[in-house]
Amino acid sequence: MMCRLLHFTLLSSLALSLLWATPVMAQQSQRLGPWEVHYNAFNSTLLRPEMAQQYGLERSPTLATVNIAVLAAEKPGKPAQQVEISGIVRNPLSVEQKLEFDEVIEGEAVYYLAQVPFTNLETLRFFITIKQGNQAQELRFSEEFWRN
Repeated sequence: MMCRLLHFTLLSSLALSLLWATPVMAQQSQRLGPWEVHYNAFNSTLLRPEMAQQYGLERSPTLATVNIAVLAAEKPGKPAQQVEISGIVRNPLSVEQKLEFDEVIEGEAVYYLAQVPFTNLETLRFFITIKQGNQAQELRFSEEFWRN
């Protein structure tokens, strides 16, 4: 487990540090079938302006950015996986919005980015489907957002 975490940290340090304006941001992970899925969602105002521009992301006090990386759980040290990824997000009133992910490849780092609007102090529930070949898994998580 520690080896996988270290690998993910090294693998994604360049990619993720480019996106985050603050040096420390909480990452979460879940084991889903053959994958270890690392994910986070944060207010887009935490993106540095030059990084937002480079990746075609918008910075707004009411726009969240979702970042997902998929690693092979049984093969520590193996690069991130390219997968098909899609999903929806639900607000507290169960209004759904489709997530549109963009794949970013930087060296061995592969990650997926999407953005979604929110209102102040709103908890969003994410339902993300990850597919590769005949394998499919669903990542579910919630995150509370507030205006910065």
